[in-house]
Amino acid sequence: MAEYIHFKDPNSPEMIRRLGSLPKCPGTCFFMDINKSTDIKYSGGISDWGRKLNNTFNILLYSNHFEKFLVKGIGDEAMLFIPDTELVHGSKNDNYFGLLEDIYASLFIIRNHPDPNLFINCKVAIHYCTEVYNISFFEGANDYYGSDIDLTARLMTKSIENRIVLSERYLIKVLNDLVTMGKPATSGCLSGISEKFLENFKGVPVSVEYRYIDIA
Repeated sequence: MAEYIHFKDPNSPEMIRRLGSLPKCPGTCFFMDINKSTDIKYSGGISDWGRKLNNTFNILLYSNHFEKFLVKGIGDEAMLFIPDTELVHGSKNDNYFGLLEDIYASLFIIRNHPDPNLFINCKVAIHYCTEVYNISFFEGANDYYGSDIDLTARLMTKSIENRIVLSERYLIKVLNDLVTMGKPATSGCLSGISEKFLENFKGVPVSVEYRYIDIA
């Protein structure tokens, strides 16, 4: 559970000491957004769009056992964070490549299901985070803050329907897994990965390298 930060004294020395002693929590952050979900709320009743949202989140979260890593939902967008300590001890996939394959498989099922009225297409952004802290400013809530969380949200602006955007930093973790497993760099969904792009995001003082994978 997150470290709860709440001090009434705005210049509390104890607050400064506590914040300065917080450990970093490296791991994988990803945002998942259900595309055009606002549109369908105007074109149909809740029995239609509510059913589709239920079905889509079932594929995105519960079929991959991601639900315990859900941090927050904002509208029809979900933020998830998997600490390295949890990924290593995961019951399904225990590496970054496996995590990427799971997400790709979910989006593939959603896009290519024979019944187009079951799901809504999605977009995803993934980043490997080192500058992140498991803290919350609201009692009883689990959350993560840090510049890398903000960067993941910025990467989301480069994603479109049926696309996974991943930072170069996350890709390096994936490629290291493939080396360990003795697999080629084009394994699985990486066979369709894009060239490298460089972007200057608002508020981020350095240029960011990223790539994307479109769902076939």
